Amino acid sequence: MARTFRITVDGRVFEVTVEEVGAGPRPLPSPAPAPLPAEGPAPSVTRPATREIPAAAGAGGGEVVRAPLPGLVLDVKVEVGQRVRAGDVLCILEAMKMENEVASPIDGEVTAIHQKKGQAVMGGDPLVTVAPL
Repeated sequence: MARTFRITVDGRVFEVTVEEVGAGPRPLPSPAPAPLPAEGPAPSVTRPATREIPAAAGAGGGEVVRAPLPGLVLDVKVEVGQRVRAGDVLCILEAMKMENEVASPIDGEVTAIHQKKGQAVMGGDPLVTVAPL
């Protein structure tokens, strides 16, 4: 028996038909589904609040380090206020069953951590902000 599913990927809607393959006779193919609109509305995503460094400790912006690809934040290796050097690991992302280290691009101080352990992120989402010293 064939079943039809609607799947949304990156805001684009696809309609797919899945047929179970088994020992029984194959059912006749179902008619082609009606075409979908070219672009559907993008799905809404709720993002967690950003943890900012207190103003007294010098939150003055900095360079935002972004997720290089979609994945899951496995670990955050730094804390707000911590000094880091270029190349130090800020966090670890799991993507496609691989662990990816995200490193600081500059020497500086962590002024914000935008994601937490266990958070799913999309490519380009902010992870950590590092202000130059």
